Amino acid sequence: MEQQIYKGKLTKFHPLKIAKKADLTKNTFSLELEIPENLKDNYTFEAGQFVSVKFLSDGKEMINDYSMTSAPYEEKICLGIKINSQEGSTADLYKNYNIGDQLFVSEPNGRFTLVSKPSEFRTIVGFAAGIGITPILSHFKNILHNEPRTRLFLFFGNKNSQELIYRDLLDNLARTYHNRLQIHYFYSQEKTSHQLFYGRLDAKKLHLIINQILHLDDTDEESTIWDAVDEVLICGKGEMIKTLANACYHHGIPKKNIHFELFEEFNDAIYPQEKEFPLIENVTVDFKMLGKDYHTQLPDNREKILQQLLIQNFKVPYSCKSGICGSCECTLVEGEVELLENEYLTEKEEAQGKILACMSIAKSKKIKLNFDFS
Repeated sequence: MEQQIYKGKLTKFHPLKIAKKADLTKNTFSLELEIPENLKDNYTFEAGQFVSVKFLSDGKEMINDYSMTSAPYEEKICLGIKINSQEGSTADLYKNYNIGDQLFVSEPNGRFTLVSKPSEFRTIVGFAAGIGITPILSHFKNILHNEPRTRLFLFFGNKNSQELIYRDLLDNLARTYHNRLQIHYFYSQEKTSHQLFYGRLDAKKLHLIINQILHLDDTDEESTIWDAVDEVLICGKGEMIKTLANACYHHGIPKKNIHFELFEEFNDAIYPQEKEFPLIENVTVDFKMLGKDYHTQLPDNREKILQQLLIQNFKVPYSCKSGICGSCECTLVEGEVELLENEYLTEKEEAQGKILACMSIAKSKKIKLNFDFS
């Protein structure tokens, strides 16, 4: 993710040296960051999390989020980074920072995580596209290391074989854990020997995967592998996540077991709105942000609160607008809202009055929010 994001939470940064730097493909590279002994506790993390990196680009301070490819047991922070544009800040990070240089790096964040269950028999399926492999790689390494009874299936899409990152690492994992890990590569712009592996990962492709790869279960002759899937991990661009998440849901996976991480701004909801709400006109909204109080009025509650505040040019914090990243997390101080989807907040946080503005519909004439919290 390459975007400067304000969050009400206090984010702690520490200076870390670059220990290793390597080219992966023509437009991707990796960084390994050196963690001093006195900061080891600050950089403990869960598989699937990310760090924010603060650095100078064209004389301006930038803060970009990058997922970790390392697993917690490796006790190091490794990042996989894509250069989307030669004019972008990530290109400057690649050109201007080398081994021995210092970057300001946040303590780990993010909730694209799973509860570890080392004593259970589980089946976990991952879908990744391009640089979206980074947090899923962290997950898969961690699960293979800590959960001897879990089997994994990875479906990894790229434009072509030249742009496929971490191929050697993935193939080594598949060889080492051949009885528990299967990896299948898909190319959207390169012909393959089998038609199944040509094209983007989407709903149609998922149907074929279920029927041609995840159909026979050696551990249970009366069911398929897909029937046994416990968790699904999806990481990539918004449209891919939306398509696959809905396809997985319609093929029987509960929403709570479908986890996704977004690698770009996405302005659409992942799942379609299933509820209708009574129309409320002239909704008053008061909110606190960066220590200042704001007052406005929304014409009605047909649209979500965040989207309406953005239309009015308020600089409210957001990244995905899809209930995934948590950037628009705030406290509902007064009023009533409906939280449509939530991939981020815990039940405890919801009970404390936390909401995601991008997924909230007003259900009262007056709403009061606080975007500042620690």
